[in-house]
Amino acid sequence: MKKTFLLAGLAFIMASCGEDKKEYDATGTFEATEVTVSAESSGQLMSFHVEEGQLLDGGITVGQIDSRQLTLQRARLATNNDQLVATHGQLDANKRQLAANRQATASKQLDLKKQVASIRQQIANQQRERQRFSELLRDGAVPQKQVDDIDYQIQVLQKQLAATEEQIAGQNAALAEQNKGIAAQIDGINSQQAGVSAQQAGVRAQQAQLDDQIAHTFVKTPLTGTVLEKYAEQGEFVSIGKPLFKIADTKRMFIRAYITSEQLKNVRLGQKVKVMADYGNGQKKQYNGIVTWISSRSEFTPKTIVTDDERADLVYAVKIQFQNDGYVKIGMYGEVKF
Repeated sequence: MKKTFLLAGLAFIMASCGEDKKEYDATGTFEATEVTVSAESSGQLMSFHVEEGQLLDGGITVGQIDSRQLTLQRARLATNNDQLVATHGQLDANKRQLAANRQATASKQLDLKKQVASIRQQIANQQRERQRFSELLRDGAVPQKQVDDIDYQIQVLQKQLAATEEQIAGQNAALAEQNKGIAAQIDGINSQQAGVSAQQAGVRAQQAQLDDQIAHTFVKTPLTGTVLEKYAEQGEFVSIGKPLFKIADTKRMFIRAYITSEQLKNVRLGQKVKVMADYGNGQKKQYNGIVTWISSRSEFTPKTIVTDDERADLVYAVKIQFQNDGYVKIGMYGEVKF
């Protein structure tokens, strides 16, 4: 009889030890990065190719909101810009013509020294002749009339020199004034071109703004993932901020598990762990995971969570990322083995 009780006691102790040994160190639920895509423009949803459960690549266009009015405004701005370009080109042509006129005017200006050099040379020659004939006159070799004729020729040349200098100076002054007028016209054209350039800059800014508004009429996927929910249909009128669909990255998922302060000292970022998805009835699937986040604050143990130390009231949340093969679903129960 005593032997029977002893065997029963040993069996109970072994059973208790077996129950205490768990296959996991922490539990939690599976989560994924979820993004709700909202309308970035107001108008009719002209196209929308999204279905719940659909796997979509990131960055692709899945719909468009009506952008006809924006496109028409963009076309009008393009026409205005073409007109401004033509105006700027015409002003350039006018400026080139004025520059040519100024060059032609500058070429008409006479060099005073060159123009009067011949007359001055003639005067100098006559003055030398007068000196020579004056000496001959003192010797009685020539009559007085020849000296008087030379004096007369010198006076005529001096008057011609003065008249030529005055004429050239007047002509050059008139051409200089003409050049000033041309320069003023060129400055005026430069000012007009500056104004046209400013208008072009304004048009380009408006075009960029419209381009941005048109770009926001396209509905694009922010990431590669599975469509969880669809909130709108093609043909509906949507306003800015209205949710259109929700998408989640179901390839790179993570489990949010909870550990005790005793376990915390043995867990670090980047640590490789085992993640197990529980399908019920003892069916589990194992994945390789890595610790990507550890909470810096403790919290009360959630009611749905089982910890290694069931007496623990405060736990720390951790996130463990893993590559999903399509079997793990958001909200499923999972386990972690460190």
